[in-house]
Amino acid sequence: MTVSPETLVTAAGHLLSPGPGTAGALTPGLRARAAAVLLRMALDQALDTYWLGVTPSMTRVGKHRMLCLEWYAGHDTARRCRTTWSALSAACHYRTGELPPSPAEIRTRLLEVTGLLPALRPGTGTTPVMPTARS
Repeated sequence: MTVSPETLVTAAGHLLSPGPGTAGALTPGLRARAAAVLLRMALDQALDTYWLGVTPSMTRVGKHRMLCLEWYAGHDTARRCRTTWSALSAACHYRTGELPPSPAEIRTRLLEVTGLLPALRPGTGTTPVMPTARS
């Protein structure tokens, strides 16, 4: 069963803003980490769908799809994907002695993933873009 990236983002939003009577079931840090996992899954799925429209072989290795994204989706979209994916990856991992991610931090990432989904829809920006020289 495949769940759409939009559904995953909605579920993450529900975790970050639970309804009345459900807030005490999980701690805010646990809800934020679970939301981060859902958001990263949504971003991964959106990237896979994007690359399936360009070249299916790019869905096999995550690092390559991030490195090559700038050539196809543009510098801004690629930078936003790398930054968001890295932040969500860090938030997903449990490390002893570290506090869990804050709900406010993950809400920011939720907004970023929500903004990236339209940019990664099939058919958007699939023509290679030559990066400009930066000084």
